[in-house]
Amino acid sequence: MNGWSPTLNKPRTLPKVRGKRRAKEGMMKIIDYLKEEWVIPDLQGTDKRSILKELSSVLVKPCQVASVEELLQVLLDREKLGSTGIGEGIAIPHGRLKKLKKFFISFGRSIKGVDFDSIDRNPSRLFFLVMAPENSAVDNLKLLSRIVTLLKDPSFKKRLMEVSSQKELFQIISEEDEKY
Repeated sequence: MNGWSPTLNKPRTLPKVRGKRRAKEGMMKIIDYLKEEWVIPDLQGTDKRSILKELSSVLVKPCQVASVEELLQVLLDREKLGSTGIGEGIAIPHGRLKKLKKFFISFGRSIKGVDFDSIDRNPSRLFFLVMAPENSAVDNLKLLSRIVTLLKDPSFKKRLMEVSSQKELFQIISEEDEKY
């Protein structure tokens, strides 16, 4: 296919394959929906409900809901379908709200770990909470997949557990999010 174009007497090139570029263009970035002030470096909750409440508390105002209980109920309803504790110390609780126009993410870390009914039955330590618009199934899956992709890297998880401040946690997440 590559070679000389007989009509233009110039080298002919194949059209660029857009798969990778298009994937990058359509890729959802965590950092587009997470703010530093929504990062909780030391979650105090000791069970699933209290962790969800703590992670939700920072999103009440941005999600424009009346109370943390409104977000908590959406998340607990989702948990009834199956735990969002995916194992290896990770949980990605998520839920959808009609009134949302965009995604909101909070991040929290539990130093001690919390029983989150994870599939491997080990305590969860790293939590990404995702609140999504109600009719966002495809983008919701893309965003959840993005989070899982980043968390597959053991060095990323290790760095998240080693630092102490909100700022450092946010910076690590931002840096990792930019890599892909």
